[in-house]
Amino acid sequence: MDAKTDEKTRTAANPLASHHVCPDEMGWDTARFPGCATKTLFFDKDTGVLTALFKMEPGAVLPDHEHTLIEQTYVLEGSLVDKEGPDAGLEIGPGEFVWRPAGSRHSAWAPNGGLFLAIFQMPNKFFENDGKVLDPTGQDWQAKWGAAMARRAAERQG
Repeated sequence: MDAKTDEKTRTAANPLASHHVCPDEMGWDTARFPGCATKTLFFDKDTGVLTALFKMEPGAVLPDHEHTLIEQTYVLEGSLVDKEGPDAGLEIGPGEFVWRPAGSRHSAWAPNGGLFLAIFQMPNKFFENDGKVLDPTGQDWQAKWGAAMARRAAERQG
């Protein structure tokens, strides 16, 4: 597992110790989508489980994507608007929460900017104009996450 933690919890001496994360002391990582940045609070590189602060500048857009498993977003500041998709026009504001089921697909934007706490069970699939399906980092989704998705499906089957 990979998480941004303080020095006291970086050792394997106590694998059951809590992992303390200080977002205010972290820098923003630029996302591949213009006007978007993240602070990764927790990431499991084997399963794709992710908790992050996600910031969008005014007018920034998350292009066409599918939530492969449940996505949860709590709006801390600004708003998040479904630009396209079945809920086009839906606006989530400060103090509001939205979750999206596996398989839901849309594009989202922050007309006035926003700050969100986002929790993903697996990275989204982003549909590129050239037909490629990529993860949020720009890697081929199937090559990077297909095996993890198959493992999850097998575990659910029994």
